[in-house]
Amino acid sequence: MEKVSYKQAVPVFTEAMKSTHKILIPNMLPYHFEILCEIFRQKGYDIEVLTTEDRAIIDEGLKHVHNDTCYPALCVIGQFIDALKSGKYDVDKTAVLITQSGGGCRASNYVPLLRRALAAEFPQVPVLSLNFSGLEKGNGLEVGLKTLLKLAYGIFYADAVMSLYNQCKPYEKTVGQTDQVRDECIEYVKKALCGKKSGKYKQIVGKLLSEFSKIERKDEKKVKVGIVGEIYVKYSPLANSGLEKFLYAENCEPVVPALMDFVMYCMVNNINDAKLYNRKKGAAFAYKLVYKYLLKIQRTVIRLFKDAGFEPPHDFEHLRSAADKVIHQGVKMGEGWLIPAEMLALYESGTENIVCAQPFGCLPNHIVGKGAARAVKALYENVNIVPIDYDPSATKVNQENRLKLMLATARERLEAQTEQEEIAITE
Repeated sequence: MEKVSYKQAVPVFTEAMKSTHKILIPNMLPYHFEILCEIFRQKGYDIEVLTTEDRAIIDEGLKHVHNDTCYPALCVIGQFIDALKSGKYDVDKTAVLITQSGGGCRASNYVPLLRRALAAEFPQVPVLSLNFSGLEKGNGLEVGLKTLLKLAYGIFYADAVMSLYNQCKPYEKTVGQTDQVRDECIEYVKKALCGKKSGKYKQIVGKLLSEFSKIERKDEKKVKVGIVGEIYVKYSPLANSGLEKFLYAENCEPVVPALMDFVMYCMVNNINDAKLYNRKKGAAFAYKLVYKYLLKIQRTVIRLFKDAGFEPPHDFEHLRSAADKVIHQGVKMGEGWLIPAEMLALYESGTENIVCAQPFGCLPNHIVGKGAARAVKALYENVNIVPIDYDPSATKVNQENRLKLMLATARERLEAQTEQEEIAITE
């Protein structure tokens, strides 16, 4: 009997399926994916972002992925299988899509894991990969230069909406006004990206700043909490047990670094590979050109934020110089040098309290997260860092108790700082 190879048995997403199949994607980035998906919808793809967050997803993931595999894999694969079992979709006309950065860990191995899980229950469902590192050739979304540019602009705009929302929501005088402005801005960005002015970033970011500036805010100080860590757990409410919602409920201001930082981090790593290991020098030259262009846009966005009176995103060159204080830029497994860089940049911009969200057992991220925290504290003794592990056996109660201990210290420091400022004013 002739043996059928694994690759021969894999269903492939064809051009004809573009008009017949719905494509599901996991909800890693609530702001970003809703905006970025609109770009592909305009190209004729029927894409839906899964927003389910219940425990059944994790249990479904455990059925198909070994529990020693990282938590994000369980979440993503479990969410796909759970959706396909829900009865909402025609599984004969459904595909699934994940993004891959091409790193040395889960970013390269999710597609085989996902395919094996699907083979057990839904072998007819194709898997698509959105990546720019040469993975999964012939079974991904078709992305040309024009689409790439729109995706880059979309990330900048989504980062802006996310940051402005977090800076306004805890202070709004009219409950719900920030949510309304956020929803209106997301619709505005989606229309702008699909029109002829998608690259008018000064105009579009200016509009976002103008709309959020109209929100009436209370003049009071709140505990600011930065969120760093593994990219999926950092952003996904499914993976981090609704971390941002918890911080709002605790009367705090979440500070979440921009996704564009991770994009530029990946580019710089390719540039560094050419310098450190003499790899792909031609590709590194192209990355340098793109990096310079993105940095130019980022610095314009920073200026616009400052002019409007909002806390701006971090300048990526500042992040790189911050990383150099504690770790070499050649350390790139997991989220590598980006995690300690974001810790330092957050502290230096006034966010002293930091949650490092990590999948339990993810060795690279424990090294650059927990391992680097001591070096960060050696530089800034007042930095208040708490690492939180997320995995199938971790309870939300234990996670929130650790967060509350961190917040208790943060509130004591804020009260002491406020008292000192009041004394200084009276004197």
